[in-house]
Amino acid sequence: MFELTSPDFTKNTNIPKKFTCQGDNIAPTLQIQNPPEGTKSFALVMDDPDAPKGNWLHWMAWNIPPETTILNTLDFPTEATQGINDFKEFGYGGPCPPNSRHQYRFFLYALDKRTYLDKHASRAELEVAMSGHIIASCELNGYYERS
Repeated sequence: MFELTSPDFTKNTNIPKKFTCQGDNIAPTLQIQNPPEGTKSFALVMDDPDAPKGNWLHWMAWNIPPETTILNTLDFPTEATQGINDFKEFGYGGPCPPNSRHQYRFFLYALDKRTYLDKHASRAELEVAMSGHIIASCELNGYYERS
C-alpha cells in the first residue's frame, strides 16, 4: 500500500514543536513507502484546513524523483521544485496557528509524468498540471496548538 509516514510523529497525533514556527521551523522527516508502478514523479502539498482565512498552504513541491524514500528540508532532492507557500516563502513553513488546535495535512501524489511549472506556480496551477496524471495518493495528518 502506497503510504506516507514520519518517524517524527504518527498519524493523527501532535506534530512536535521543533517542526513549527515556535521551534526550528524545519519539516518533519517524511517516509515514502510502496509507490505504485509507473510513478515518474511525486508532488507534495501540506496545508491547514482550519486556518481563519481558509485553507492555508504550508508546503508545496513537485518533480520529486520516483526513487525518493525520505523527504525533509535539510536534504531535499535537488531535482525537485519547492513552490511558494502562503507565507510568501519558498519551501516549508511550519505550523503556526493563531488560535486553537489546527490540523495539518501532508498529501503525497504519485504521478505518471514530471510536472513543468515555474517555482512561483500556485496550488491551483499544480492541481491543474496533476489532473489526469495521479496514479495514487496518500495522506499523513498531524495537529498542533501553540503553547
